[in-house]
Amino acid sequence: MNPSILDRMKVVQGDITKMEVDAVVNAANTSLLGGGGVDGAIHRAAGPELLAECKTVGGCPTGEARITKGYNLPAKYVIHTVGPVYGGRPQDSTLLASCYQNSLQLAADHKVETIAFPAVSCGVYGYPIEDACRIAVDTTARFLEDHPSIEKVNFVQFSEENRQVYEDYLKQIS
Repeated sequence: MNPSILDRMKVVQGDITKMEVDAVVNAANTSLLGGGGVDGAIHRAAGPELLAECKTVGGCPTGEARITKGYNLPAKYVIHTVGPVYGGRPQDSTLLASCYQNSLQLAADHKVETIAFPAVSCGVYGYPIEDACRIAVDTTARFLEDHPSIEKVNFVQFSEENRQVYEDYLKQIS
């Protein structure tokens, strides 16, 4: 893989709601009205205005993405994407790749230079972290090749174990 593309991707362990980036990605549900995990944390940190705006969006199908303001977050935008509930079906990987592709396209369309992704679908949706990591990194790398305006993609992992999976994969492909 092109080293300049790898230089634009970084793995971080921490709280995505504290990331000082142009946009954070929310692993949302189809209603966009908040939930548990990353979704609940982003809604709590952004404040009630985020929920109010999400109510006007009309939801989001699995694999797609929608953008709102960031409100009380350090990020200007929240990009909401709905990952698949893992079932081992062939379409699971296609839908997950679409989450990253569509989120990055929205970011590029809104002149986002820095973005932070959680491990979409890896919480209660049950996607195996190793598979999800490969899809996230590979899809992002392909997108970055054609979109130099996005300067940095942060893969923000809550746990040390997930951070290590991402670090290992990035080393493997470099």
